[in-house]
Amino acid sequence: MTTKNSLPKIGLLYLDYVLRFFDKSNFKGWPDKIEQVTYHWGNDKARFIAEVKQKKIDVLIGNIPATAYETFRDIARSLPNVRFLPSLDSQFANKSKENVTHFCRKYNLPAPHTEIFYIPEKAKKYLASTQYPKIIKRSYGPSNYGGYFVHKVDNYEQAQALLNEKRYYPVYVQDFIPMEADIRVMLVGHKPVCAFWRRPPEGEWLTNTSQGGSMDYQDVPKSVLELATRASKAANAEYWACDIALGKDGKLRILECATAFAAFPYIRDWIGQYLMWLLSDGRFIKPNIPLYNWEELGKIDSRLLRTMRHIGFSRYTPSQDCGELFSRMDDENYPILDTKYSAQEEWPSEIWNFQDNFKLQGIVVSAKGLNSMPSSDETTQLNSYPSMQFDDAQIREILSQVKGIGEKMIDEIMNTFGAHGVVEVLNTAPEQLCAVKNLKDKKLEKILTHWQQVAKSCH
Repeated sequence: MTTKNSLPKIGLLYLDYVLRFFDKSNFKGWPDKIEQVTYHWGNDKARFIAEVKQKKIDVLIGNIPATAYETFRDIARSLPNVRFLPSLDSQFANKSKENVTHFCRKYNLPAPHTEIFYIPEKAKKYLASTQYPKIIKRSYGPSNYGGYFVHKVDNYEQAQALLNEKRYYPVYVQDFIPMEADIRVMLVGHKPVCAFWRRPPEGEWLTNTSQGGSMDYQDVPKSVLELATRASKAANAEYWACDIALGKDGKLRILECATAFAAFPYIRDWIGQYLMWLLSDGRFIKPNIPLYNWEELGKIDSRLLRTMRHIGFSRYTPSQDCGELFSRMDDENYPILDTKYSAQEEWPSEIWNFQDNFKLQGIVVSAKGLNSMPSSDETTQLNSYPSMQFDDAQIREILSQVKGIGEKMIDEIMNTFGAHGVVEVLNTAPEQLCAVKNLKDKKLEKILTHWQQVAKSCH
């Protein structure tokens, strides 16, 4: 793509109210100025495209949240000479659980049996006749946010009660797989760079640490690393993460996969080093990341790991006097690889954007009844989310009723999102509220629980 004397112009892609994954410091040693461009939601496409062109950016680096994914499909088409990293195709699985299912089916990757329904009557018929237990998830968005949007139902009555309350659309149903644990694998250039177990507490089934699950880094099976690598290569992803379930039946199944994931700063540095190598035609060296490094780094207190930066490894040169080698350090089976750039779209929205393309016959929704997604120029169909209008004072009153949410935090929420923005975020991407200082998992859960009660009383 470049010569050693010519480097592409890099721009870091940011979005208002979305936590930043990369910083300029992740690209340590890049000699040229790294630009920044920020998408401001709403009708910001034209301005954003003009800014990218004005700054003569060749490569835009950054993850795109689910609620802006289709908008950035349009933006990418308007910027044909700009390379997005990760590519929009690599980020296809970020948008929804449904997209993860389509991805796994296309590439024959093992996953729990899944049914997806856009016609409520078909969902009702299936749920009335299927075997239980089942898992019902909110499909839209990559994050289950600590498992709060993942529900186990043991019979038809529970399933219908859940859907009547949550109004999830489409209806996304999976077979319940009794799990020993699940394993998260993070990859850079298709090479595993971190992997850890997440185990459910005694008598429970959710493995999320926020729900009481535990984690450790030891003895992740090679079969798990191989499956994660297969998925990363199928997605052609520069960086990637897989959540893989180990069932009590001994089988592996992909639960989630995406380019958007939480990672310690030193892992983001490794990604930055890899992208510098990828874009420089050899001017920067490929990072050396030993396999199973996580077993040693995982012994460090996580509070310290969150502050560690620019961890590097020299290449291992064995010395021996008896002909024996420690084979686990041999990374030939998992080299860091190039990801081939392609201007062709693998997952064009005209075919794969079921969330917006599908329309039920006989249902007409007036323009007034449609809500704008917090993040894009898209609109939802079929009243997927409650059509509620609140002014500033009403939103403040609702938030004040949540235990632990004080006036200062309410001010910060309102100053960040405004009344209309709060409604949209709560309905579609509640994790964005965590952009507010000191608003963490437990407080978000309380806000969501109260919001669902308010929504129910309004309908």
